[in-house]
Amino acid sequence: MTPTSRCRATARMVAVIGVVSLVAACSGNGGATGSGADGYPNRNITFVVPFSAGGPTDTVTRMIAEPMAAQLGGKIVVRNVEGAGGTVGAGEVAQAEPDGLTVLMHHIGMSTAPALYEKLGYQPLKDFETVGLVTEVPMTIVARKDFPPATLSDLVAYVKANANKVTLANAGIGAASHLCGLLFQTAAGVKLQEVPYQGTGPALTDLVGGQVDFMCDQTTNTSGQISAGKVKAYAVTTPARVKSLPDLPTTAEAGLPQLQVSVWHGLYVPAGTPPEVVRKLSEALKVALAEPRVVEQMAKLGTAPVAPEAATPQAHRTKLEEQLGAWAKVIADAGVKAS
Repeated sequence: MTPTSRCRATARMVAVIGVVSLVAACSGNGGATGSGADGYPNRNITFVVPFSAGGPTDTVTRMIAEPMAAQLGGKIVVRNVEGAGGTVGAGEVAQAEPDGLTVLMHHIGMSTAPALYEKLGYQPLKDFETVGLVTEVPMTIVARKDFPPATLSDLVAYVKANANKVTLANAGIGAASHLCGLLFQTAAGVKLQEVPYQGTGPALTDLVGGQVDFMCDQTTNTSGQISAGKVKAYAVTTPARVKSLPDLPTTAEAGLPQLQVSVWHGLYVPAGTPPEVVRKLSEALKVALAEPRVVEQMAKLGTAPVAPEAATPQAHRTKLEEQLGAWAKVIADAGVKAS
């Protein structure tokens, strides 16, 4: 609803709710309280996670929600809105009031959706304000415990020889696990039978249970399973090894240097959110990422908070612009489209 239409609607109610509400509605600030960030937040803030509860993005979101709420002086409620590779939740936030009370946590999928979906209901650079980057999570290549290949090189050779019967799980088209799987197939020069799930949690559960063969997923979701010996791990997809998994080689060390990818996460608000509100959120994010407990929690999951200079609207926007271009080519070359 535009400020003008909001003003007209409120005017019809003025006899009931009083003149003060009319003044607030007509102030032209796009729905924020007072002037800029004055009084923000005046209600609970909702963090929308466009993926299932318990998944990597949900885990990262819940890590920072409490310390951000403490810094902002309010309460943050995390809500999972699943569907279509994160586009359902993102689309909902794009249409929300630009008052800073509805915030999206999204990952690399924000930069891949325009290339994957022909009828996407939003444009990342046009319909959102960037708040700041949160973390860049390494990916791991993991398989069911009894999967025959012993090393990453063995895995590549095995899937090439058994492409018609090997199953590659993912959390749905556009999910980080799907994107990493695409890169794996490109790097290995093979086309595999993909098994999409409604979220990372169910995919990993079936992997542990032996219903699917292997997948590529974030350390925030796999570290515990790797450490517990519930899955077979082949490599981490970043240039350096992960501190929490020191024995796991990088893809370059393991013979597949073409496969390099990490999953970056960032916070977004609807376009038109007052700059002062965006600034408040960004500053709260920086405080949260510096919390020793958050740093420790992320380290256990094989990741770390971004540097303070990356937890800013401009750094985040620059990253998004770069990634939109990079993934457009990857997805076009793979010939993948989501319905």
